[in-house]
Amino acid sequence: MIKALIIEDEPHNRNNLRALLEKYCAQVEVVGLAADAFEARELIGRLQPKLVFLDVQLPGKDGFEMLQELGTYDFEVIFVTAFSEYGIRAIRFSAIDYLMKPLDIPELVAAVARAAERIAQKQENHNLRNLLFNLQNTQNRNDHRIAISSLKEMRMVAVQDIVRCQSENSYTFFYLSNGEKILSTTPIADYEELLAGYGFIRCHQSHLVNRKYVRSLLRSDGLALQMEDNSTVPVSRQKKDWVKTELLRN
Repeated sequence: MIKALIIEDEPHNRNNLRALLEKYCAQVEVVGLAADAFEARELIGRLQPKLVFLDVQLPGKDGFEMLQELGTYDFEVIFVTAFSEYGIRAIRFSAIDYLMKPLDIPELVAAVARAAERIAQKQENHNLRNLLFNLQNTQNRNDHRIAISSLKEMRMVAVQDIVRCQSENSYTFFYLSNGEKILSTTPIADYEELLAGYGFIRCHQSHLVNRKYVRSLLRSDGLALQMEDNSTVPVSRQKKDWVKTELLRN
């Protein structure tokens, strides 16, 4: 059994989630309920749960602030939220599960299954630590790392080390500044959204490039980008004017 804690300030939502877990997630045992960050910290320390369902919006302190005070993360977290555009983007950036209210039962079951698999594999939640680091360092985005889900593992990669991404059907190849190549099981459209604020340009349906690694524009055969790793990336005809503007933008 997986010991779980529900942190939610609305009694109806707490009881509803507990009832759904009892009915659809037999591997989960809810050992505690908390209504605010103070109570949550006390229960996490005393009950040592392996899985925490955490509402992003809590009275007094939000869920992120509560986690930042803990320091040790030997449990999995599934965030539960009604709204929080920035929070959801940050959560996705670190490949952490979240559920939107009202809860969808198949999504709940799938999130619990993924958490159970991670719990069986490790003790330290590196994805959660990465999320909190990124949230604490919003002014220095060069230090942010993104979670890349490959066929064998979850890799944490510094955004500034990514030269470019290339689509391969529903997969994405990452090319890093050290010459390493990583195959991700996530489509390039998802990474375009996540990396939009980090200077990345979707110059072609199959290509996403880090503008800081663009060496020059080539016009010999249509428009293409010469990258610092000596690769050449095509620019689609529809995007050529936009790409030129983006490269000149400070």
